Amino acid sequence: MDPRLTIRTATSADIPALKAIMDLAIEQLQAGFLSPEQVVASRAVMGLDTQLVTDGTYLVVEDGGTPVGCGGWSRRATLYGGDHSTYLRNEALLDPARDAARVRAMYTHPDHARRGIGRAILDECEARAAAEGYRTVELMATMSGRPLYAACGYAEIEPAFADVDGVEVPLMKMAKPLERQRV
Repeated sequence: MDPRLTIRTATSADIPALKAIMDLAIEQLQAGFLSPEQVVASRAVMGLDTQLVTDGTYLVVEDGGTPVGCGGWSRRATLYGGDHSTYLRNEALLDPARDAARVRAMYTHPDHARRGIGRAILDECEARAAAEGYRTVELMATMSGRPLYAACGYAEIEPAFADVDGVEVPLMKMAKPLERQRV
């Protein structure tokens, strides 16, 4: 990651800036992978899950104090979706001995893409999940995020589609084993 960038745990005060990053990322970074109709439809299943902020597992990357990327991990069963996609939510806590932690809601401001922000967030999420005893992580990748996750060692498990009013948004469930943290 660019040395001018910093990463920290997000707070509720960050939520407006995080939502703005997500809106731009969905609109601009998905355009090369989805049709215009799919981009619009994807908004129904993508976005911020503020439970991650409340749980202290959501991260923000800043450039000179300005948020430019975000993403997190979760101890909860919800695999993807924002506050508004309630039908996707499952707040049950996961068991690190048998369940995979979830990587969630990864977004980079389009003006800051390809600067190592996504990789840095993934690395931090994986380290934090491993420190809590998780042995694997899972995520639901968008088509624009899929190349990053593959480059970071995530394997494809199965394709999925979110059907939004008859428009299918393609997704890919992916997973990665975590290295044990040395004590």
